[in-house]
Amino acid sequence: MYKLFIYLFILLIFSCNSNPKNMSSLRNPVDSVGFPTQKEQVEAFMKILKQQNLYTDSDKAKHVWKSAIVPHDDYAYVQELFPKTLSGVKAKTVFLIGVAHKAALLNLQDKIVFGSFDYWNAPYGKVKVSEVRNQIIKELDKKLFTINDSMQSIEHSVEPFLPMLQYFGNNFEIVPVLVPYMNFDKMRETSAALAQSIFDLAKKNNWQWGKDFVILISTDAVHYGDEDWGGKNFERFGTDTAGYKKAVAYEHEIIDSCLLGNLSPEKIKKFTEYTVQADNYKEYKWTWCGRYSVPFGLLLDYYLQKKFGETLNDEFIGYSTSIAKPVLDLKAIDMGTTAVANLHHWVGYCAIGYY
Repeated sequence: MYKLFIYLFILLIFSCNSNPKNMSSLRNPVDSVGFPTQKEQVEAFMKILKQQNLYTDSDKAKHVWKSAIVPHDDYAYVQELFPKTLSGVKAKTVFLIGVAHKAALLNLQDKIVFGSFDYWNAPYGKVKVSEVRNQIIKELDKKLFTINDSMQSIEHSVEPFLPMLQYFGNNFEIVPVLVPYMNFDKMRETSAALAQSIFDLAKKNNWQWGKDFVILISTDAVHYGDEDWGGKNFERFGTDTAGYKKAVAYEHEIIDSCLLGNLSPEKIKKFTEYTVQADNYKEYKWTWCGRYSVPFGLLLDYYLQKKFGETLNDEFIGYSTSIAKPVLDLKAIDMGTTAVANLHHWVGYCAIGYY
């Protein structure tokens, strides 16, 4: 029923223009099942984590992140990785580098996607979209981006961050940026231009990276299995316990060789070589939904650190999957899951902080 609702909602939005003039300036949540939409749900979720010894106040991030890779699946699955990562965000301006899951429906590719909403609805009240977005739009080469409220309205990949950021008391504003199908050369061109724009704003406003602005990169890791993937088969090593262990080991190979250590275009490109087909960048090779958001976000980090004359350090916060541990029972707070989780259908979660 939930997937049917989402499908109908997408069709409704798709029937509108990209930026319909009568669309409200308030962007409402897409997922009210997997993610909290009320502050009481956020606080109850945190209480459950603490009761089950999955998270304590001592698990808060020890660093202030300049950037972070964060999962975006249901709270019942991702669990403590949300607060462990997002407690390290202290900046006023939060750049949200998100996935564009439904880009094909809207024929979007090779351009980052901004919206025109003024606010996003969230559990503790409206979150303001920073004026920084409009300043960047004015300065950025028009061939590098598009403005599409339809895409911004149906995409869930940056929604789950807002409740946690509000829970930790951040007085923040957001700049949502979605990354659809994009080849590596276009990523380099666009991320370099966006980095220059952010750097110019930082110098103008005397911003410090981490203190005044942060880059959050949204992704779930592998989508694995041979069932309930829309008729597609995403298994490589088998769907028994041995296959699961091999797939998780392969995940750590990707993380260790591409996402940790000093950032470089070569390492970031290696991630795309793991995840997209060499002869068709629109096709999966290894099914990370963040096959565009991750390399784009890390290239953005790479160019920013060069401009600031800094070198980012990293902290591996954790890796988990939707079947690594018991699913949190959140029925009492009117939350649940939006997909099954078993050896034939599971999702990986990677969390990394950069400081």
